[in-house]
Amino acid sequence: MMSAISRHILQPLLVIAAVVLANTCTPARQVAVQVDGGKIRIEFDDHLYSRVVSTIGKEEVVLGAFSPSEFISVSGGAIMDFTVDSESSHPTEDEIGAGRKYRITARAPSIIKEVMITSYDDFPTMLAMQVTYTNSGGEDLKVEGWTNHGYRISTPVKGREKAPFWSYQSGSYEDRHDWVLPLAEGFAQQNYLGMNASDYGGGTPVVDVWRPDAGLAVGHLELVPKLISLPVAMPNSREATVAVSYNRPAMLPPGESLTTLRTFVMVHHGDYFPALSEYRRFMIRQGVEFHKAPETAFEPIWCAWGYRRDFTMDQIYGTLPMVKQLGYKWAVLDDGWQTAEGDWYLDDTKFPNGDADMIKFVDRIHTEGLGAKLWWAPLAVDPGTDLIEQHPDYLLLNEDGSTQDITWWDSYYLCPASPEVVAYTKELVIKMIKTWGYDGLKIDGQHLNGVPPCYNPAHKHACPEESVEELPAFFKMIYETALSIKPEAVVEICPCGTAYNFFMLPYMNQAVSSDPLSSWQIRLKGKTLRALSGSYVAYYGDHVELSDGGTDFASTVGIGGVIGTKFTWPVGARKDPECDLTSPKAKKWDKWMKIYQAKMLPLRTYRGELYDIGFDRPEAHAIEKGDNMYYAFYASNWDGEVELRGLEARTYRVYDYVNARELDRVTGPIGRLKIAFDAYLLMEATPE
Repeated sequence: MMSAISRHILQPLLVIAAVVLANTCTPARQVAVQVDGGKIRIEFDDHLYSRVVSTIGKEEVVLGAFSPSEFISVSGGAIMDFTVDSESSHPTEDEIGAGRKYRITARAPSIIKEVMITSYDDFPTMLAMQVTYTNSGGEDLKVEGWTNHGYRISTPVKGREKAPFWSYQSGSYEDRHDWVLPLAEGFAQQNYLGMNASDYGGGTPVVDVWRPDAGLAVGHLELVPKLISLPVAMPNSREATVAVSYNRPAMLPPGESLTTLRTFVMVHHGDYFPALSEYRRFMIRQGVEFHKAPETAFEPIWCAWGYRRDFTMDQIYGTLPMVKQLGYKWAVLDDGWQTAEGDWYLDDTKFPNGDADMIKFVDRIHTEGLGAKLWWAPLAVDPGTDLIEQHPDYLLLNEDGSTQDITWWDSYYLCPASPEVVAYTKELVIKMIKTWGYDGLKIDGQHLNGVPPCYNPAHKHACPEESVEELPAFFKMIYETALSIKPEAVVEICPCGTAYNFFMLPYMNQAVSSDPLSSWQIRLKGKTLRALSGSYVAYYGDHVELSDGGTDFASTVGIGGVIGTKFTWPVGARKDPECDLTSPKAKKWDKWMKIYQAKMLPLRTYRGELYDIGFDRPEAHAIEKGDNMYYAFYASNWDGEVELRGLEARTYRVYDYVNARELDRVTGPIGRLKIAFDAYLLMEATPE
């Protein structure tokens, strides 16, 4: 029997295959209606199949062939072919700004389709869309779902040896694979933003596919998470497909209408960074509010996780002097201080005097001149805890009445939309920040990024999806409570490898690479999160021990990330040499701390639009700091010319600031430099 998760994955992929097949078997189509934005155009034929044209550059770029891009799925199959009845347009203005609204009506047997598209002057590369389907027949229609923006993007290059497309994929999966990856023939990923495993779900409602000369992004513009899919596929060697799909059964009686979510399509040049940045800007215009991270969020971090859950207080006390000596400004007490997830009582083997011992510990951290941060996994509750015994009504329940498992801690989910759970959690935040005196929270767990619908009758939800849509409000409460007590508090959310839920980003001031599987993930996550949160949220590269070789500070420093470590000290303090701060390591840690403190690149402007992380070689990142530009190049080895982009039309001295050596002089706006390096080269360009 096919599981619910499998059905979510399979159905839209089959629809995408049908879309490609439909175009393969039909004759050439003629443009009947077109919708123009400032730098984007959608062309429709007389059946309302469409294609996207980029008008960003001097020459128009047709991104792909016509597709049945907006359609409704009913029990008899997908209704894709419509006959155009009318079209009209008029100027408009709303909270987003001035623009133009287009209306296209069309019909199929028993269905009237109305497509509303809005172009905005301030967002020339984007078009927003909403589609309404009305049952014009005499019988009920059993609707299974709908699809918007089912587009094809083709490559004009024949015989490419390398990947013809790169992509940004926003689904969250248990294997924690890359969010940014090349496409190959046969690739398919559903990017369902609900649960893709028991405790892996959620994400940002945008996907992007790009080729060297143009890119295409689609997504939704709602202000809360929705259980959509954003399928990306490459069905043949020359084409990729994208779409926004929503699979939810509903009965549509005669005369009744169904309206889709508000969705968008966007074109861009370069990689996915401009598209995610524009999406963030649009969401801010709609009312999403980010707050500037305090300077404390950019200070380097030491975490006690090197001692794991069975740490002793003596181990941590013994390490603090070295933490201070090396220049770290944060000390994080990680998992293991509590008796159980959910109860959050202090472990009396570590804190025999309860609150008094915890307060004493935090005071000791402060005495060393360090900020104190506490690990915590809200929404998780272990079986057998007092919380479950006393409040079983707090649990999130599945449709069959079962609990939803959090596999990492063998726990269950609490419901974030339950007022009682919110109140209980708020009291915990007050205790941690006000009573114990912590300066910040390390909020941890893959289960935080998304939750399933809740069917607990005790919660009286308006609909089961209320738990999904109220998750950001749960974190808003945590964030606002912490900052109401300490305005400089740092709220870090580490969703453990999942593709960050955009709607939670305004309610943290420190994002993190969250258990990266490689240095490549540290860099791609940094670029992604700088696009989605701009300069509002600090980006922490996580423990350097998780990078390639366990010592790759360059992948964090070069992209403007906050450095961190989980070293143990002295050598042998724990029977695990992975985290031992040996003498050679201490010298390296000290060197990178001095570089980090001297440059403080996280506080500067990350210029993600200058380099394409997929097609440019070597991989490159740029940061603007006043008149200076900082460049970071990465490759296993490189010997050749690179471009220093983003310069003014003047001469610059180029300096390798890691190895303290002059390299050369270049002249902007694009400086060209012959370099050779292994792994990385970090440079500073200073105008003469």
